[in-house]
Amino acid sequence: MQYRTLGNTDLKLSVITHGAFAIGGNMWGGNEKQDSINSIHASLDHGVTSIDTAPFYGFGLSEILVGEAIKGKDRSKIQLLTKFGLVWDGSNHGNGEFFFDATDNGNTIPVYKYASRENVIKETEESLKRLGTDYIDLLQLHWPDATTPINETMEALELLIQQGKIRAAGVSNYSVTQLQEAAQTLKPTSNQVSYSMLNRSIEKDLVPYAQETHTGIIVYSPMERGLLTGKYFKEDSLKSDDHRNSYFTQFDLEKVKTLLQTIEPVARDKGATLAQLVLRWTTLQPGITVVLAGARNAAQSIANAEAISLELTAEELQFINQQLAGLQ
Repeated sequence: MQYRTLGNTDLKLSVITHGAFAIGGNMWGGNEKQDSINSIHASLDHGVTSIDTAPFYGFGLSEILVGEAIKGKDRSKIQLLTKFGLVWDGSNHGNGEFFFDATDNGNTIPVYKYASRENVIKETEESLKRLGTDYIDLLQLHWPDATTPINETMEALELLIQQGKIRAAGVSNYSVTQLQEAAQTLKPTSNQVSYSMLNRSIEKDLVPYAQETHTGIIVYSPMERGLLTGKYFKEDSLKSDDHRNSYFTQFDLEKVKTLLQTIEPVARDKGATLAQLVLRWTTLQPGITVVLAGARNAAQSIANAEAISLELTAEELQFINQQLAGLQ
């Protein structure tokens, strides 16, 4: 495994970071508890030291499973990344910005973006309890909340740093303008954003800004929720309540299929999978600090971790980028 320092902190994260969205089960067609815990253990056993989760993932279940998985482990060698700012339990009393209606066991649950000072403190305490720890390495705002002043949210994060409850504060899905406004109160350590071979919009302004200001970029959805593994072109394996049934429709699937067929020989020649090639390409892009890779079982975790050892030549990277240019 390789490790990179996040922003201007002393946090060193594994370049492949375990993404724990799917083990929450909700929106992913359910989960298996032991498989989920095994996936985290396998990641840790193969050099992955960082785990990214959030209260919203499984309505608290993902954090609980992460907490169970790391129990008894050397906490100082694990970096826990979690979030705040998505409220589903009604505790915001109608405040905040409506985001969308989630479903759980057939029930509709309104989800709000809510990043008030009071809620930041409340959610942090809840996360600490679910994770079974007394500090969080990186606490991130999950989504911008247009109803709460950015400086109010940043002041709450600054307080948590002073109290030792979090080591660093970051944001997710922020624009450059929002990052600049936040920095007037507390400079975010990192920005967690969507980025993949099919979604490279951050290269235009966010990446240059992050490089200039030494802001870490944490990438989510590098595999476009499994689409770039190629397996969904070979089998129909999505359950009816899996959100990816609608998520995948945003892409020109025929073009994606052709892309994957074209670059797959690069992976095959190296004894790697297409998924490993896509992950490794992502880790090598300018400005990217770490890449989140989701896993629901031990085998997936091991494959993700081993992607870091895939060596790509300048010519191979150029070939892949030429194919990607054809998608535009």
